[in-house]
Parts: sequence; C-alpha cells; structure tokens
Amino acid sequence: MTGRQVLLLRHGQTTWNADGRFQGQTDIDLDAVGRVQAERAAAELVRLSPAKIVSSDLRRARDTAYPLAQLTGLPVGTDERLREVYAGSWQGMLGPDIDEQDHELRLAWRSGAEVRPGGDGELRSEVGERVAAAVRDHVADVPDGGLLVVVSHGGSISNGVQVLMGVPRECWPVVSGVNNCHWTVLEEQRDGRWVLTEHNAFSLPEPVVGDES
Repeated sequence: MTGRQVLLLRHGQTTWNADGRFQGQTDIDLDAVGRVQAERAAAELVRLSPAKIVSSDLRRARDTAYPLAQLTGLPVGTDERLREVYAGSWQGMLGPDIDEQDHELRLAWRSGAEVRPGGDGELRSEVGERVAAAVRDHVADVPDGGLLVVVSHGGSISNGVQVLMGVPRECWPVVSGVNNCHWTVLEEQRDGRWVLTEHNAFSLPEPVVGDES
C-alpha cells in the first residue's frame, strides 16, 4: 500500500487558446489571464503539500508550475514526454481553417478516432503511452501517501490518465477534456491500480465517504 496521488494540472491560458488556435507542441507563452490562473491554482494546491512537481518543458506549462514551486519551495523538474500532442500541419491554425482544409480528418479527430492530426501528427494512444510512462517514472520518487503534481496539457492529460487507468481505447471519447488551470487527480490503490478521484476540477479533492459511492 502506498496511497500516492498524482494531480495533473493543465497550463494556464495563452493567446492561442483564446483565439482557438491548435497549439500542439508550438512553444507559446501564457497570456495575462493565464498568469493569473496559475497564481490562483498555486494558492489552492499548496494546501495539498505536494512532494514533487514535474512539468512539460514547454513554456506555458513551466510558467504555470513556477508559482506553486515558489510557494512550496520545491524545484520544477521538466520532462518532454509531458508535452502536448504533436499536430503536424495543424499547429498554429484556427479551427475553422482546419475544418476547411481537412474536413473529414478534422471530424474524425474531434470524434476521438485514432487518427493523426494534420496527417502526420501523433496518435492519441502514442501521446497517452509517453505521458503515462513519465508519470510512472516520477511518481516512483514520491513517498507513501505523497502527492506528485504534473503540469501538462489538455490532450496529454486526458490521454495519459486513460492509459494509466487501463481504459479501453474505444472508450476514451467519453471523457471530457481539461480546462485551463484545472486538474485531474488519480489515487493509487493497494493492488497497484490508479483510480480517478477528480476530473476537470478547480477545488481541492475531498475524501469519498461511504461504500455506496
């Protein structure tokens, strides 16, 4: 029994988020709203006393992690496996322009199908496997009962969480994405399974009481 938890925090807003551009792995900074969101998230999450913080190496994720690092005194480790999905030619494009250029592929992508964004981007399963591998490596450094905070990206969090939980690939589309500076929490069970306890949240996790849940 370890009782460890992993909290996966999506980065704050960027101008490309606000504009509806597909960011992918393009290295975009937080905007003014995103910086405020990061400060607010840090003020909440410091109360959980995380044991370790690790972030995607893209600036929008690192800069979201830093306010929490300042409050906790913890360093921010980086891991490129936590980057957002690589989306090929779609990166930097507005949604309506992608719809016009690659209509059928865009429909398939938005349905959750296993297709490559931009024609040569990463499959969701590939993203999920690399994110899950990174989480497993970093949580191994966390003591029993401790919390790992992972700062990453919307698609990466959704895909990585489902790999960690062993969700069949055909069921992935039933899980929503994660808003800017919201988070998802997984808890390790005695048998080694990871269980989802919070998703797309902006309030601190509370213990579930009662077997009826």
